[in-house]
Amino acid sequence: MAKQPPLLGMGIDFGMSEVSFADRIKYIARAGFDAAFCGWKRGDYLAEIARELKSNAIIFQSVHAPFNKVNKLWEAGEEGDAVLRDLCDCLTDCAQNGAPIMVSHAWIGFGEQHPNDIGIDRFSTLLDHAEKCGVRVAFENTEGEKYLEYVRDCLFSHPAAGFCIDTGHEMCYNYGDDMITKYGANGKLIATHINDNLGITGKSITWLDDAHLLPFDGVADWQGVVDRLGAVGYDGILTAELTTKSKPDRTTHDIYSELDCEGFVRLAYERVHRVSQLIK
Repeated sequence: MAKQPPLLGMGIDFGMSEVSFADRIKYIARAGFDAAFCGWKRGDYLAEIARELKSNAIIFQSVHAPFNKVNKLWEAGEEGDAVLRDLCDCLTDCAQNGAPIMVSHAWIGFGEQHPNDIGIDRFSTLLDHAEKCGVRVAFENTEGEKYLEYVRDCLFSHPAAGFCIDTGHEMCYNYGDDMITKYGANGKLIATHINDNLGITGKSITWLDDAHLLPFDGVADWQGVVDRLGAVGYDGILTAELTTKSKPDRTTHDIYSELDCEGFVRLAYERVHRVSQLIK
């Protein structure tokens, strides 16, 4: 029997904020995607997203948790406790609105890395809350891999813990190392952020290389990516995280400048579908 092709998904927060999220979801559905994910905001935002997804017959694949202050989780004090409360509230919102996965960074920032038990204790609390909510936490590969590695070593035995591979982060923040095999084995790979970039373009790694281009507009080895996904047994939704915007002083996204919102989403579907066709 032929292997069934994977379901395809896309994040709704790809730029073009002048277009309502309802219209972005409509275009995602119209292009042929099966699923979508979004970021988190307090209030009724997730409930509104859930209604729009349901009305367009789109699966609520995941919610991306806030990450701008996630480094504070590794420091003692009230600021780190407040970040943990936000993440727990995000999990509660996920459960109430039918999103089975919350994607979380383990760290943000560059420089020296000093993972410690303060962070592990907080992430342990987060995972316990996730288990109560019936939601899994997919830790994403970002800069500061030592923090993710420590989370894996200490907490990946937790039933609520999983991994989200960001293919673009792997190429720039992680020096091209195989994050899929390193963190996604034994059923821990539960989500993807499919995107492309130009790798490390300078003498040091910076956020400017994290381009989130459409697949095949960068230098990713997409056959290698899907082969590694297959090797760890991933058969979930193939979800893309993309943007229409270049980073400061970059021109990487000028190739999309003539596309309107619907045109960009349609092209995104064509590229993600092309990746899916590489699966053997």
